[in-house]
Amino acid sequence: MSVTLENIAVDCTNAKSLATFWAGVLSSEVDGEANEFFATIKTGNGPTLMFLQVPEPRNGKNRLHLDLATADWSAEVDRLVDLGAKRLDEHNEYGTHWITLADPEGNVFDLAEHAQGA
Repeated sequence: MSVTLENIAVDCTNAKSLATFWAGVLSSEVDGEANEFFATIKTGNGPTLMFLQVPEPRNGKNRLHLDLATADWSAEVDRLVDLGAKRLDEHNEYGTHWITLADPEGNVFDLAEHAQGA
């Protein structure tokens, strides 16, 4: 027997709205059946991002977050901020340069700088 990672679920206040932000981040599309309660986006060959409306707001720090990477770091940071992300902090540790951002609902994620071909 084996286990596969099918979905990464994100609790939110408006599933379609947050899925639209993440689809923009990942240059993907929101599923055609998306609504304020439930939405998904494909992530290439990886797991599906699934957004689920919940009644309670996010409280405190994420216990799980997404780490993204790009070779065109500066341009991608600007693009993500234009999509609605908020810059929180910048780091240069452990041989990696990355920025911590928050999506429109405050969920934290990181964008690391990777050299071309890395």
